[in-house]
Amino acid sequence: MAPTDPNLNPAQADLKALKGVIPLIGLTGGIGSGKTAVSDLLGELGAGIIDTDLISHQITAPGGKAIPLITKIFGTEFINAQGALNRPKMRTLVFEDPQARQALEQITHPLIQEETAQQAFQLAKSGVPYLVFVVPLLIESGFWIKLIDYLVVVDCPEETQIQRVMHRNNMTRPEVENILKAQTSRDTRLAVANAVIQNQGSLDELKPEVLNLHQQLLKIQEER
Repeated sequence: MAPTDPNLNPAQADLKALKGVIPLIGLTGGIGSGKTAVSDLLGELGAGIIDTDLISHQITAPGGKAIPLITKIFGTEFINAQGALNRPKMRTLVFEDPQARQALEQITHPLIQEETAQQAFQLAKSGVPYLVFVVPLLIESGFWIKLIDYLVVVDCPEETQIQRVMHRNNMTRPEVENILKAQTSRDTRLAVANAVIQNQGSLDELKPEVLNLHQQLLKIQEER
């Protein structure tokens, strides 16, 4: 086991224990870049996928672990009729109020980290060749940068991102542009990437790129 850093919560300390045991791959990219498409293809090739955005949605779904605390801190007006987090209303609030963003993160981040660690250990025990952590704000997080062995960035032109998110999430252009402004710049992501997957075409065009990436990632374990 890796030594425990007193500044890390137990879930993070557990993830650090996987360092050197199995290749830890970080997968990130701006909103609408196509992280899910890439991670789905890697999963089909045998990789262990842990999607922190998916976990975030699970804990804020009806009956999710975060719902009681969100209701207590923010009020019932931030919970929709189905009992899930009212994401559009919360998105507006946290963009306008940094303290609200911090309060939300204090609720969700520990729960996401706990579930991330549990999934990672289960997958590592299952015999997958490497783990892929899909983290939208990976570069912004000092913890993830220190943990991973290899960083993959999914990239496409900003206009492509905007069009995809407008169509997918039924959002306006200004709403998407505000999200892009809050994220690490495209240039910064590309500058720190170990590998870049260009995703501005069809799924058929993406598949060979992902297969090549998979073969590169297999070599990490072989070279240890």
